[in-house]
Order: sequence, then C-alpha cells, then structure tokens
Amino acid sequence: MPCPTHPYKPFSYVCLLASVPSLLLSLHCFALEERATCSGIVPARYRNDRISITDFGGVGDGRTLNTKAFREAIYRIQHLRWRGGTLLYIPPGVYLTESFGLLTSHMTLYLARGATIKATEETWDWPLTAPLPSYGRERDCPGPRYESFIHGYGLRDVVITGESGTIDGPGEIWWNMWRWRTLWFTRLSLLEFVNSRGIIISNMAFWNSPFWNVHPVFCSNVVIRYVTILAPHDSPNTDGIDPDSSNNVCIEDSFISVGDDRVSVKSGWDEYGIAYGRRSSGITIRRIAGFSPFAAISVGSETSGGIENVLAENINLFNTGIGIHIKTYIGRR
Repeated sequence: MPCPTHPYKPFSYVCLLASVPSLLLSLHCFALEERATCSGIVPARYRNDRISITDFGGVGDGRTLNTKAFREAIYRIQHLRWRGGTLLYIPPGVYLTESFGLLTSHMTLYLARGATIKATEETWDWPLTAPLPSYGRERDCPGPRYESFIHGYGLRDVVITGESGTIDGPGEIWWNMWRWRTLWFTRLSLLEFVNSRGIIISNMAFWNSPFWNVHPVFCSNVVIRYVTILAPHDSPNTDGIDPDSSNNVCIEDSFISVGDDRVSVKSGWDEYGIAYGRRSSGITIRRIAGFSPFAAISVGSETSGGIENVLAENINLFNTGIGIHIKTYIGRR
C-alpha cells in the first residue's frame, strides 16, 4: 500500500531555541553601507577543457531522451581528467532526461541562455536511494527515497552556472501523488549535493521541484547566488534552499517564490540526527526576495544535530506568511 501522507503542522515557541544550540539569528531590513558578498568562500575556477552535450548525441528538442548523453559526457569528464577540470556546455534548447549524477569533482555544468534541463515525467521506474543517515527514514514515507534529479556525492570543486538557464522538474505529477496519498516513497529533490565541498550554484533558475529544490547536506564551503527558484504557492514542501548539517554556506542575491519556506536550515531528524551529530553552522543568508505562504527564513523543523551561527540580513518580507520561523513537529526531538 502507498504510505500515508504526514500532515505538515509546525509550531513555534521561544523554548525551541534550547534544541538549537548557540543559535545566532539576526534580521536587518535596511540597506547596508557596504555590500557584503560571498566572494572568496569558494574560488572561481577556469576550466581548461570544454565539451558540449551535443558531442555525445544530446538533442534539445524537448522530446528526445538525453539520459545516455548526460551520462556519457560525465563519464568522459570522470575518466579523462584535464588539469583544472572540464566544463560541460548545454546549448539553447530543452534537454529531456532522467535523473543523473555528477560523478566527478572539478567540473562545471554550464547552461547557456535558453537552455533547459528538464526531468522526464515518468515516475514508475524512478531510481531509489537510501535514507540520509541523519534522518533514518524519509519525510513522505518510511524507508528509501526517490533519487534527486541531479545529484552529487563526495565531490569537490563543482560549479553549476550559466546564463540564466533552467533546471525544470515534473512537479505537478509528484504533488498530486502527495495530495492523493498514492506515494510509495519520498519525493525527489531537484538538486542535491551530499558530503561535498567547494560548490558554487549561480545564475540559474529552478522550476517545479517535486520536493525541496536545492539541498546541500553534509557539505562545506557552498555558495548559492543569483538564482531564481519558482513553484506554485500550493505546491507541498517545495522549500527553496535547505542547507542541512552543513557549514560555511552563503546564500545571497536570489529570488525565491515557492509553496513552502524560502530558505530552511536543517540538521537531521529525531534520534537519527542526534546520533549522527552533525550540526549546521556558519550559514549566511542575505538579499533574498520573493513570496511564500510559509516562512522567508526557517530553522527546522529538523534540528536534532544542532544549528548555530545563522546570519540573515536584508531579507524582503513582502507577502510572506512568517518572517523568521523557529519550528519543529509535535513529538519531534
């Protein structure tokens, strides 16, 4: 039987700060005299080697399945390493594909203006992956979860950028399965990095994620800037950016309009997050605009590993349900 959908019923109390050790959260809604930036956290990289998805048979007609092309291009980068790494260029067009992994460090995924990487709408054979160890089980259902559309594990020095290209998810199908309680496993995120460092995500748009949009977990030295993240306001659990058990993360100069929190800082769930024991720390969030029926910035609801040193400044709070939300579930540790 498909699993039941768990209702989303957060609540807020000042006493919840006790479960978020050393939390420093500040909000400034005025212009700074000097414009602070994340520059320098992750050095910009020039890639000596450049290839195009079309070199591997990629077709941007919105109909041809390009999974093989993406996997072969990344295999080439992985096994024919150049000093300084390789840039994979996606020219204008709509490139339909199943999920794929960024399997190698020292690479750039570059989307030209007018380029879209679009997830196939097929759901029945979407690959599964194990729950994160800090969660133990997944949000929608017990057991494993559907693999994120684009994902990377244990990587270093990876850049996803371009000229305002788009990564587009098949959100509507998955949102309806959640509403109708026909999910077998937890929905997929659009982009997820696990146990990685030196990550830059910039000059990109993310549309219609089935679940969380951008999810760096167990990561360090992550910069996310100049991104646009869009999902309908009634789309369930479509958080914009969720730094999770990660440190030295900077999120800035972005527009996020989604069906849940714009930015949500997390660190694991219940006894699994306590046992894993990896907190989120050194999180900077600045100059974020957009709309949300929930929070502009939230801490939680998964906070079991601890959260400390979060700075939020120059946040646009227009047409937002809650400005800053410190939250958990009833019964959650």
